[in-house]
Amino acid sequence: MYPTHGMKELLLFITGLILFLVGVVRLSTEVQQLFTVRIREYIKYSVKRPVYGLLTGIVTTILFQSSSATTLLTVGMVSAGLMTFYHSLGIILGADVGTVLTVQLVVWKVTDISPLFIIIGGVIWLTGKSKWKSIGEAIFCFGLIFFGLSLTAMAAAPLKNHQTVIHFFQETKSPLLGVGIGALFACIVQASIIPISILAILAQQDLITIENALPIVFGANIGTTVTALMASMVASISGRRSAVSHLLFKCVGTIICLAVLPGLISVLQSLSVNVAQQIVYGHFIFNVLIVVVFIFLLKPYARVIEKMMPGREDVLPLWPEFINEKHLSDPEKALACVKMELHREIVLAQKIFTVSLDLRKNYQKWQKRNIVYIQLVVNHLRREIMDFLCKISYHKLSPDLSQKLFLFTAMADDIERITNHAVKLADLSRDKYQTRAGFTDSAKKELEEIERLAVDNLDDAVALVEQHDQEKIAQISLREDNIDVRVKDARGKHLVRYYNGICQAEAGPIFIAMLIHLERISDLCQNVAEYVSELG
Repeated sequence: MYPTHGMKELLLFITGLILFLVGVVRLSTEVQQLFTVRIREYIKYSVKRPVYGLLTGIVTTILFQSSSATTLLTVGMVSAGLMTFYHSLGIILGADVGTVLTVQLVVWKVTDISPLFIIIGGVIWLTGKSKWKSIGEAIFCFGLIFFGLSLTAMAAAPLKNHQTVIHFFQETKSPLLGVGIGALFACIVQASIIPISILAILAQQDLITIENALPIVFGANIGTTVTALMASMVASISGRRSAVSHLLFKCVGTIICLAVLPGLISVLQSLSVNVAQQIVYGHFIFNVLIVVVFIFLLKPYARVIEKMMPGREDVLPLWPEFINEKHLSDPEKALACVKMELHREIVLAQKIFTVSLDLRKNYQKWQKRNIVYIQLVVNHLRREIMDFLCKISYHKLSPDLSQKLFLFTAMADDIERITNHAVKLADLSRDKYQTRAGFTDSAKKELEEIERLAVDNLDDAVALVEQHDQEKIAQISLREDNIDVRVKDARGKHLVRYYNGICQAEAGPIFIAMLIHLERISDLCQNVAEYVSELG
């Protein structure tokens, strides 16, 4: 049984939307992976001035091809403490300006050459290696976005022969109805770019007027804020403030534009006779208007929101707080500054480890995401410490200071490794949650006992980095021996349970891997204790 003509067009339309969404999600993920190592640099520039944040938001959205992805990333970073609420506002303002390019590309009919991007990207993806493979996938997904839109255009083409459809789209409707339709559509697909691009496609088919299209554009901009709002439900107070601000920006812009709608339409019609191009200009003017209204008022605006949504904002300094090149002339003082940064580094590692252990019992996706952001801080801090130690080494050092320099170098590396193992534990908790793998009561008890010992070792290691304590050094060594014995015993008991069919098959590898990472964290804590012991 073949679908009817109308059903075929509907299926084609839905297929186009799905391909578009898949392309956006995959492109955003791939671009984030390509630029993960540079995210700290983007933050560094974006927090200097609001206008830099604005530019960061525009560029990031152009790369991601999704303002929702940019806003979601920003809310996540604010929630993790990598960025203040105030500094996030510029990025949020710029995010939606960046979406204008996608709609403009639709008007320029890049959809017609989308198969070329798919072919080129697909070939590079399938034949390339390492980074080229990722670049190929990004190009492929970019092509998929516009190929999906080309399918929706094909599905919309026959509609110009239906008088009922033409009457519906071209008869003047209430602007508020248009805002509601746009907001609802964007909420459902969680992307404003889809309804706005579809409007441009309908305009290319002479199916819609600018009078009816423009309120839908405003509504779509409001609807796109739902993604960040949903994410903020489990975010920190700062993350919630950023998400709510995104919504308020759009609502204020919509109110202003509706108030001057006839004049705005006249301006758009004077700029172009092409309705599709008018839609692009309307979307651009809407978001630029929001920028103009808020960009110079962000500080007072932030204070108002902070009073409306009270709460403490915890920010993790991304850059070193103690090391400073002005101390390089005094190597002893410079190394004392490094010691304080090492304490910061291990405290962050301790925070990640604590959250990772909580995830095993109660997995929360947002907590897992925050761990990744904090890991970025640790990696950056370790890199800065290493660079500073390298500069200290250029000076003539006494034997004692030389030993301290090399021990600090080893310590910075091992603290970063503690962080990496803690993140791996969080990954295993995610796998356990996704596969619904359950541990037996015996396995839980064994794991909890080893976790307690590892926590105590890391707690003592944190204290040792700040102050030498021979008793803590001895305690870490005793616990480490105890952990080695318990891990070996737990692995043996697991094999017995497995052979007796007591435990789930999928839970076994996760359980064993958790034991290994806990043992390695404890080993690294003992390394830190030995370094402190050598320092005397």
